[in-house]
Amino acid sequence: MPVRPAESPAGFRHWLGRNAWRIVLLFGGVLLPLGVFASLADEVHELENFFFDDPLLWRLRGWATPALDGAFVLVSKLGYQWGLIPVDTLIVLVLLGMRRWREATFALLGFVGSAMLNIGAKQFFQRERPSLWESIAPESTFSFPSGHAMGSMTLAAVLVALAWRTRWRWPVACMAGAFVLLVGVSRVYLGVHYPSDILAGWCAALAWVTGLYLVLFRGHRRPWRRHRAVSPPSL
Repeated sequence: MPVRPAESPAGFRHWLGRNAWRIVLLFGGVLLPLGVFASLADEVHELENFFFDDPLLWRLRGWATPALDGAFVLVSKLGYQWGLIPVDTLIVLVLLGMRRWREATFALLGFVGSAMLNIGAKQFFQRERPSLWESIAPESTFSFPSGHAMGSMTLAAVLVALAWRTRWRWPVACMAGAFVLLVGVSRVYLGVHYPSDILAGWCAALAWVTGLYLVLFRGHRRPWRRHRAVSPPSL
């Protein structure tokens, strides 16, 4: 049987050269975060304590000042009801207004799916909130994984994915990363989440958004790519 071009060594090298970034993204953006999340979830399910949770909580508690209290309460609110939800909605509406249907679908599924996954995970694991001290911003829902961490990482990952083929990718990546870190630190500082809750939320969101990206933007379909118009056949 004749060897197909894609099955020849040269064809395989060509395929690998074009798809190496997808393999790296699959491992670094899906498999590795899922592995970390599964490890954390297993320990939480077995009611085990993480060696780093309480020390990090007390370390951030030692930073407490009235100024930082106010700043982190504000960051925490911006990381969800005051900032995250309005920005998520605005992004989807802007993409729909621009008729970027695939990008809008990616963003909508990313935001809604992440929220649903978080709600389901909280109900499944039912981890109680930290109770080392009385928080100035108490929460009544379950703790694992952090909804603020998942929401902020989802927003960051969606924005970076959408901006990656533009000149804004590095400014967006830096600002999104700083936002994710600040929101995560604020939740630990306020004593309403264990650090393991934050890490789990980051990993779950990253795996979800990366998986969506790999499914929705297959082959030559990339964010902002415009398909060439097919000219009518000449008579």
